[in-house]
Amino acid sequence: VQLVESGGGLVQPGGSLRLSCAASGRTFSNYAMGWFRQAPGKEREFVGSITWSDGNTHYADSVKGRFTISRDNAKNTMFLQMNSLKPEDTAVYYCAADPVATAQAMGIIPSALYRHLEVWGQGTLVTVSS
Repeated sequence: VQLVESGGGLVQPGGSLRLSCAASGRTFSNYAMGWFRQAPGKEREFVGSITWSDGNTHYADSVKGRFTISRDNAKNTMFLQMNSLKPEDTAVYYCAADPVATAQAMGIIPSALYRHLEVWGQGTLVTVSS
């Protein structure tokens, strides 16, 4: 099982960026997939997640209304559309997948247990700066 993120880069404050997470090696019909981020010197934090089977989503308060998660079942790919970006959104963004069943369940996993999520991508850097 492999997750590969892409789409990171440098963007000005107020700008937009779209990240992709391409999954391979299995089907994810009973999984939730999520986006997490880690800024320099900070702990990894939850950004948002999606229940693969029905497309329900769940977001951290810090990104609600600005970020949108979607998926393409045919391509086994999850997306993170980021709008109105702020300098504090600067981080390495990771995608993860786990059979936790729902997006909400992934959103309440304590950060100390993130390492137990079944599979992680390698991360993609997003820098928001003028």
